[in-house]
Amino acid sequence: MAIAGLMDSARADTAAGNLAGAAASLERALRIEPRNPRLWQELARVRLKQGQFAQAESVAARSNSWAGEDKALRAENWRLIAETRRARGDTDGAQAALEQAAANR
Repeated sequence: MAIAGLMDSARADTAAGNLAGAAASLERALRIEPRNPRLWQELARVRLKQGQFAQAESVAARSNSWAGEDKALRAENWRLIAETRRARGDTDGAQAALEQAAANR
């Protein structure tokens, strides 16, 4: 229950533009449930919006490490990784990530 409340709080903060608050809620949730790939993915989205591209990529990769057989989650993480790489000017890396996303459909 605590996780759902923290996730709701993070989403509300993100919608309101309070990215630091959203990140804090997600980090708190991750201290409770560190193997939850959806929390890691949500944090990756926040880091991307904050312009913290390297950290966003790292967090999305962490989400993938816990995603198991959830192909949709893995594909979305690869799309996030592609977006971070594109933002840093790594078009080849972005393309490789998109290929990984397609492979996880």
